[in-house]
Amino acid sequence: MTIQSLDPRIQRAEIPQDEESPMNPLPPLDQHETYEVFHMDKRGEQPVRVGSLHAPNPEIALLFAKEQYGRRSRTVSLWVVRTADIYMIGVEDADIFATTPEKDYREAKGYRVGGKITAFKRRNTVDNG
Repeated sequence: MTIQSLDPRIQRAEIPQDEESPMNPLPPLDQHETYEVFHMDKRGEQPVRVGSLHAPNPEIALLFAKEQYGRRSRTVSLWVVRTADIYMIGVEDADIFATTPEKDYREAKGYRVGGKITAFKRRNTVDNG
């Protein structure tokens, strides 16, 4: 059973009532779990991290994110991700991305054609102009 409210936004969120909710009181001076918030302001664009927040569960985290990050600017999508679920390679391990110098052909910077393209454009504008 969900919370009954006159606000359609709360109805749509389907928040469980207290007897079904897994929310337990926290010990004094403790915090809820941390969630990272990602925001998308236009369809088809990449989500951008806008901040983090504390919430007792993902559903409430989504409501907090909407109130905190979705009301000030245009928003088409919000994502919340439990911070503990994010895995990363830190800057202290950046050497694993290093490539050997003789393999520049694998990277775009290995193909130095910018000068050739500029010279080609100059020749064509001089010939046509």
